[in-house]
Amino acid sequence: MADQKASPGSFLYNNAVIGALRDVWSSYSARREALGLPNPGTTEGIAREVEDGVFLSRSMFTGLRADLTKSFSATPLFQVSHGFAMGAQGLPPYTFSGLYGTEKASYYYLLALAVFMQGNIDNEGALSARANYKWTPSFVTKTNVQVAPGAAQAMLQLDNDYTGKDFTASLKSLNPSILEGGLTGILVGSYMQSVTPSLALGLEAVWQRQAVNMGPESVVNYCAKYRGNDWIASANLQAQGALKTSYWRRLSDKVEAGVDMNLGLGSRGGGLMGGGLQREGVTTLGAKWDYRASSFRAQVDSTGKISCLLEKSIAPAVRVTFAGDMDHSKNQAKIGLAVSIEASSEEMMEIQERTGAPPAPPAIPF
Repeated sequence: MADQKASPGSFLYNNAVIGALRDVWSSYSARREALGLPNPGTTEGIAREVEDGVFLSRSMFTGLRADLTKSFSATPLFQVSHGFAMGAQGLPPYTFSGLYGTEKASYYYLLALAVFMQGNIDNEGALSARANYKWTPSFVTKTNVQVAPGAAQAMLQLDNDYTGKDFTASLKSLNPSILEGGLTGILVGSYMQSVTPSLALGLEAVWQRQAVNMGPESVVNYCAKYRGNDWIASANLQAQGALKTSYWRRLSDKVEAGVDMNLGLGSRGGGLMGGGLQREGVTTLGAKWDYRASSFRAQVDSTGKISCLLEKSIAPAVRVTFAGDMDHSKNQAKIGLAVSIEASSEEMMEIQERTGAPPAPPAIPF
């Protein structure tokens, strides 16, 4: 017989209602695809061009540092390093680090199977590790663990990021637990969507519960990002009333500048929404110069603090970093000096000598 008997559950997806919804979704997806909207990034990195690319707040250090790195392989990426520090605030005297990562995904049954793992342990036994796993070309799970001897509580952070063609959705959890009879910890959900080729809008919802006998707290933050030809502007409105804005601009091929302004109300203490409020306002201006074998960063803020960071490659495998800042309001000055030496294979050293470029620091493969 030509007619075949339909399965008992076929009416659930083969009917007029489902067919109409499928046609509407197909039409919507086609029009959305025709707009050619780019991926806007994440809400967490909305000001990444200013905070990571220009400002040196996350790269600042004091005292003396020495890093010795040995690269065993580039594909897959595998290296170990020994770090020494003296007089540095927040850095242990000795740290051993290991790093492994696959730069290219090997697809198997639609799974990317790309991994990145890094672990650090210092002379006091404090351990920190992170591992990233790429399930598909769009979905990545990130894990961060920190354990210190004698610490009352360790830190566990789980991130799940989904990157679409014109949006990014993220779900983050910090120290989640159900062992006390209920859910505790911090949960953060965010969504960033491109609405035009230049404009992206997003929101971030934060839920926190410190203990079972305490009530949960939640806030919602809103953000926007606009991208021009050679400049990027972003704004982040927090639930407490604080407003954070940033502006980045490329002045030339080797010079870029940025400004960041924080205005509004800040919490004096307590929980996520507890404590009194106080007025705050800080503006920071910075610039970065890139040269063939060096880079220089400088920034100044409205509190009277001036900082600078100079990175210089004096050989293909040797890099020297100088950092300094002066806080006029507190009448304090700090300096830092670091030397990084990387030993690579003979093939990699020959390539670096021919090109004259310093060895690039390891990056997360995805």
